[in-house]
Amino acid sequence: MARVIHNFGRADHLDREALIRLCRSIARVCGVEVVAPLQDGDCERAGLPRGVKLKQTLEYGTVMAVSAFWDRLGIGKTIRSLSQTPKVPYDKAILAMVANRLSRPESKLGVWDRWLDTVYLPECNGLKLRQMYEAMDVFVSHAEEIEREIFFRVANLMSLAVDVIFYDTSTVSFMVDGEDDLRRYGHAKEGFWAPQVIVALAVTREGFPVKSWVFPGNTSDFTTIETVKKGLRGWNLGRALFVADAGMNSAENRKELARACGTYLLASRMRSVKEIGKEVLSAPGRYREISENLYAKEVIVSTGKRYVLCFNPREAKRQQEHRAEIVQLLEEEISRHKDRDASRKWAVDLLASRRFGPYLMVTDKGRIRIDRKAVRDAKRYDGKWVVETNDPTLTVEDAATGYRSLMVIERCFRSLKRTQLKIMPVYHRLPRRIEAHVKVCVLALLLERMMEHQSGKPWSRTHSILSRIQATEYSGPHK
Repeated sequence: MARVIHNFGRADHLDREALIRLCRSIARVCGVEVVAPLQDGDCERAGLPRGVKLKQTLEYGTVMAVSAFWDRLGIGKTIRSLSQTPKVPYDKAILAMVANRLSRPESKLGVWDRWLDTVYLPECNGLKLRQMYEAMDVFVSHAEEIEREIFFRVANLMSLAVDVIFYDTSTVSFMVDGEDDLRRYGHAKEGFWAPQVIVALAVTREGFPVKSWVFPGNTSDFTTIETVKKGLRGWNLGRALFVADAGMNSAENRKELARACGTYLLASRMRSVKEIGKEVLSAPGRYREISENLYAKEVIVSTGKRYVLCFNPREAKRQQEHRAEIVQLLEEEISRHKDRDASRKWAVDLLASRRFGPYLMVTDKGRIRIDRKAVRDAKRYDGKWVVETNDPTLTVEDAATGYRSLMVIERCFRSLKRTQLKIMPVYHRLPRRIEAHVKVCVLALLLERMMEHQSGKPWSRTHSILSRIQATEYSGPHK
């Protein structure tokens, strides 16, 4: 329990000299020494010489790393060479916007008005707000040359494999009431209906973005491919392989993809495609080991379609254990109820559940019970996925690892949209500014992937470490 020995009164009314004398008297009895910095030494505060004051502390680590990679890639030099007014620091404005995306994403006004005052980025001192918007216009007008130059420097620096380019699209939504030529109503990937634009991204196997495109929000995925093919023509990138999930796999889409793109690699819905259940899953032949926990085999069905059946034993074990846990929970829940009528609320909730419903059935007498046949049939799909391709030159290894690489591009979109760079919300309405905003975010994604590749750590962890590095400004009598 705390006890008050003596009350010295208010701190702002204290007699400092009297307290020092008291402390020294106590110190003599205890055999210790008391030092009063403002009286006995030449310091105004601990650690600082007399006359030296701390003015401000600014974040430095993140912008330092971004600036270093910016210089290594020669991005500023490329932008200056393409700008018609090289004396205007448009390259510095783009650097500020990219660094902000990797630090604390703000609007362009927020970058200029708030963020630049909190970081040590002396090369961006004196930037004007209009120069930032002008820089966006310069960037988007020379995007083709800038993206091409930057990517091949990255490819040379990182020794990237550019034999196959993966391509996918996502949506960027706007919280506005109406639509225009670019922002058109569509079904966003987040699940709601709103004015949006389509953002297309081509990446390498390692997840380094090659190039980005912005399309009107009502553009279907497969109609963008022809534009993409033209955009990559002459880049000597090997072949562009369209990789997509099962949502794109329909007869009409496959026909359009073959016409526009040439080659594709699509995931297939195993449970809803009859020939997969009848021929692919039951096809004889051994799996070929591709890598750890990845096995695959080629299956050509009677219709001539080429499938690759992939298997992950670790995932199969996880799914089996998960299903066994669900069945056990169902058995315990059903045993708790004497009345097992399927119309009871608890039974209706179970039947409607996406987790429990697939393993339940209703008998002819209207009673709920576990569907043992569904449980047995589910084992056929454990750890397996099927991809379909029309490219006869694509090896089984490339097909299996190619679809796994789709997770890389999905991770790129996740970083762009939600976790790191936060491409939304977009505070622009002019099409060229919207496109420039997207390309700034993609450039930030490229630097993020480079730093992850160099450090071997996710950017979130690297950023956490870098954010602790600060620059502090002091003032003295003469400096």
